[in-house]
Amino acid sequence: MQKRKAMSGRRRITRRGVLIGAAAVAGGVAFGVWQIRRPHDNPLTAGLGPDEATFNPFVIVTGSDITLITPHADVGQGAMSMQAMLIAEEMDLEPGGFSVSFGQPDPAYYNRALAADAVPFMSTDTGVVAGSARAAVGAAIKLAGFQITGGSTSVPDSFEKLRHAGAVARETLRAAAAARTGIPATELQTSDGAVVLPGGDSIAYTDLAADAGRIDPVTDVTLRDPSAWRLIGQTHRRLDIVAKSTGAQTYGIDVQPEGVLFASARLNPRKGGGLTGFDARRAAKMRGVRQIVPLKNGVAVVADNTWYAFQALADIDCDWGGAPYPAEQEDHWRVLGFAFDEEKPDRIWRDDRDPEEVAADGVTVELEYRAPYVAHQPLEPLNATVRISSERAEVWCAHQMPRIVQQRVAEAAGLEPEAVVFHNQMAGGSFGHRLEFDVVDAATEIALQLPGQAVRLVLSREEDFAQDYPRQIGMARGAGGWRGGQVTHLALEIATPSVTASQMGRLGLAVPGPDVQIVAGAWNMPYDIPGLRVTGRAASGLAPVSSWRSVGASTAGFFAESLLDEVIRAAGADPMGERLRLVNNPIARGVLEAVAEMSDWGTPMQSGRGRGVALVTSFGVPAAQVVEVTQTPDGLRIDRVFAAVDAGPVVDPVNLEAQVQGGIIWGLGHAINSEITFADGKPEQTNYHDAEGMRLYQCPQITVRALESASEIRGIGEPPVPPAAPALANAIFDATGQRLREMPFARHMRFL
Repeated sequence: MQKRKAMSGRRRITRRGVLIGAAAVAGGVAFGVWQIRRPHDNPLTAGLGPDEATFNPFVIVTGSDITLITPHADVGQGAMSMQAMLIAEEMDLEPGGFSVSFGQPDPAYYNRALAADAVPFMSTDTGVVAGSARAAVGAAIKLAGFQITGGSTSVPDSFEKLRHAGAVARETLRAAAAARTGIPATELQTSDGAVVLPGGDSIAYTDLAADAGRIDPVTDVTLRDPSAWRLIGQTHRRLDIVAKSTGAQTYGIDVQPEGVLFASARLNPRKGGGLTGFDARRAAKMRGVRQIVPLKNGVAVVADNTWYAFQALADIDCDWGGAPYPAEQEDHWRVLGFAFDEEKPDRIWRDDRDPEEVAADGVTVELEYRAPYVAHQPLEPLNATVRISSERAEVWCAHQMPRIVQQRVAEAAGLEPEAVVFHNQMAGGSFGHRLEFDVVDAATEIALQLPGQAVRLVLSREEDFAQDYPRQIGMARGAGGWRGGQVTHLALEIATPSVTASQMGRLGLAVPGPDVQIVAGAWNMPYDIPGLRVTGRAASGLAPVSSWRSVGASTAGFFAESLLDEVIRAAGADPMGERLRLVNNPIARGVLEAVAEMSDWGTPMQSGRGRGVALVTSFGVPAAQVVEVTQTPDGLRIDRVFAAVDAGPVVDPVNLEAQVQGGIIWGLGHAINSEITFADGKPEQTNYHDAEGMRLYQCPQITVRALESASEIRGIGEPPVPPAAPALANAIFDATGQRLREMPFARHMRFL
């Protein structure tokens, strides 16, 4: 097998590359301004034919086709369609007039927007220090070529650069037409994939590919004014909607290269534990079984089809090593409780004034809240198909960090990363699950033992649950007070494991400093409370965790908005009116005012009915929700949800509405029903029946309003999730007088 060569810094995301941002301040002292500003090479230039042209890493035009590269992974959020529409807007293409590809992993596709929320500054902080920190981290991300889909960054990362890519392609093709016809470029127009001549004749872009490939790209371009947009902000059909609606869409689990073998695996359900032995004698004799393959922390079966592999695995006796975290669930809560006893907190993130001083002549309540581990549970189980030979490897799966997939397979196979071809696939959901690498690593292990043979590894649903890195468990203790019917102070301490340290640690990366995700959605609450303190405490020694849709804000937002609501209610104030009095950010005020108007807040409600409100800012987007509920003899019914968000300019209004509705259903369903608990070091929940989301008959009527007051564009995939749980809890209190401080709520009451 080919020996693995030393990888250059440009090709490999290294620990140094991720952490080096701190040294990049002051205009690039560590690297030099030239190195930071220099664009990455265009990966599409390699292998171009004589009638083919590329103008940047996002567009290829050949004599027969136009291909748009959409490097952000599509995990169901519509990222592929969004990226293509941004390019098509400036390039004057119409849906159906081009092909789309995820492309190959490359540093050119680094995520420019990732730095905005990767520093411990509020999104509203535009000061010099915050700006310098973002610039430093951005420089490090660029130099490392960190290609990732996550953190609701796909739209802000793509919005300008992909429109610019489309404009460059358009102007270069127009220049090629001018050179061919002798007509000045200023007299040529573009429309529907063609350059239009003054007399009305047109030359298709595909007919200009050879000409365009012989001239330098025209990079001095002007992006079109929003008043001229044809696609952005307009209602149109997503590119994948027909295939998904008819069942024609293919996902990673559908991949079937010629001659593929089928595999499944069992890994230690005690994450981090090993395998001390297994007995596969019965399984080896079962129908369709080709081979039993030992893995580092488990065992795999290679068979004629996936079902045979599932059946054989169930007949293998495994002796699993112990878990490096508490075996029983109650001990996990006990560890969180110990975190509050530590003399020094992880960090005091918000300290506007001493709450004790403000509360000197006020009234104080002290409360505790809990949020459990929860699974990611996407509909498509984890899977990966891998084929490895002595010279190259191929990988087929859906993943949000394609360059790291490429590098991990290359390192395991002893190859250069460029020798690993990665075919990113459409994903049947992720919610953060496809940021992990266990299934790719296991498929690679199997493929290395079957050289030259394509192997498709699919985990059973039960194994998918067992191998998940769940959302962080969390506990909060809060105190608050009021005077004269007005909130005077809040003090909130939050203890969770560090998601960032856990996730990055599995990549061998150290993360310096406290983790802002512990308090995300709480420390940045947009309220001017006279005494406000938010403290984070990182709890160690618990089960490994991972990013889950909205990450830290899914727990901290629940803690913060529940505590605030309790204090407002205890003060005898109106939950909406007092929030409007306290809100100190015009964008956040706008969504709060909008949701108050949408829900007719303040109008009387019948006995047994109630409404609750919550406002949480996450990933730079304020999202406000009002939930209405009815208490019936058979249980609680969620009737309606009103949601207002402001993520700046809207790219696709239909998709935005769908994302907000989906986020609310996701947040409500998990708040009501879902948790992961441990017994004997293993997750007790094994499938959807143990961790139900929201059923169709439970789904409320959801009304969405998108404001566009914010000048900076943001993503909308995650911000609708955090307000759902506290708004529901607050509505339940309004209707029943019962305050729910622990999720899942079904532990404490019945839901219809």
